[in-house]
Amino acid sequence: MRVALFIRSLDIGGAERQLVMLAKGLHARGVDVRVLTFYPGGALRPELEAAGIPVSDLDKRGRWDVLPFLWRLWRWLRRQRPDVLYSWLPTANTIAAIVGRFAAVPRIVWGVRASNVDAACYDWLHRVEQGLASRLAQLADSIVCNSEAGARWHEAMGYPAKPMVVIENGIDTAYFHFSEAERLRLRREWGVGEEEVLIGLVARLDPMKDHETFLRAAAILVKERNDIRFVCVGDGPDDYRARLHQLATDLDIAAHVVWAGPRNDLPAVYSALDIASSSSSFGEGFSNAIAEAMACERPCVVTDVGDSARIVGKVGEVSPPRDPVALAGAILKMLDRIGQNADIGRQARARIVEEFSVDRMVSRTMQVVYGTR
Repeated sequence: MRVALFIRSLDIGGAERQLVMLAKGLHARGVDVRVLTFYPGGALRPELEAAGIPVSDLDKRGRWDVLPFLWRLWRWLRRQRPDVLYSWLPTANTIAAIVGRFAAVPRIVWGVRASNVDAACYDWLHRVEQGLASRLAQLADSIVCNSEAGARWHEAMGYPAKPMVVIENGIDTAYFHFSEAERLRLRREWGVGEEEVLIGLVARLDPMKDHETFLRAAAILVKERNDIRFVCVGDGPDDYRARLHQLATDLDIAAHVVWAGPRNDLPAVYSALDIASSSSSFGEGFSNAIAEAMACERPCVVTDVGDSARIVGKVGEVSPPRDPVALAGAILKMLDRIGQNADIGRQARARIVEEFSVDRMVSRTMQVVYGTR
């Protein structure tokens, strides 16, 4: 069985990290797996190559390199002859449905990762792609959703229900674990005292992550406590980043917020936090950042978007989206819980170990790959 995993790039991101873990898991189980990307390079590519997994790219030269790019994909598929083409995310899915069928790939599997996407927040091409994907979904033999919320939303968008299966993300709990030494190192780097409370949002700068609500909640919290700091880890478009920085200034909380940018040392990032937060207002399927933070024994406060409430269970706190007052209240409630229950971090990790392991994700994916579910 030869499986090709097809994705836009191997830059750092939640879906990209999941693909790498899946590829390594399939490879370890004897599956002939290879990875194909639109673009060359990517920070995660060396990890795959070190594991002995072949990685190829189609050398896409930009947004409008279309027909030559599709021709290169068709030739690659005809040469490699995968039994399964498993595409990830909307653009790769629509392309795989068309070119994969023309290249006579026996089995097409789509990977969808989002729920309830607000198309108005993105450009016209995104909206066209969303509509096209709903029509082409009929060509997929299986559609893997990483959340229950995502499955419901895609079905409402016109995706066929029968081929859909929910396989939650897997979290590498050997890699994501708490480290006191890394906590102290990173807090020193950020200028955060050990006596201060640090609330973190680990997410790319994107409208769906709703940093605005997080910052407005922060403005409420600094009026309640003088020992509280905030960190935003992630990057995004320059203009959107500038808008968020200006909002922090306008809210008079700039001195309380660390803009850490993108980081590769995520276990250290999570260890440095006292609470991890997700303020997403739409689009979230399965939040890797929240599950990874829980694996690092960090209590979490999330908005009720996607499967976030399901991930944290009774160990976390949940607030409605786009409500800074409610988010601030949930964070204060979590701080009270931490003071009353010293084991809450370990309980968070135990939930991830039991419910969202990499081994479980790989095993269930193999059933889809082999067509047994």
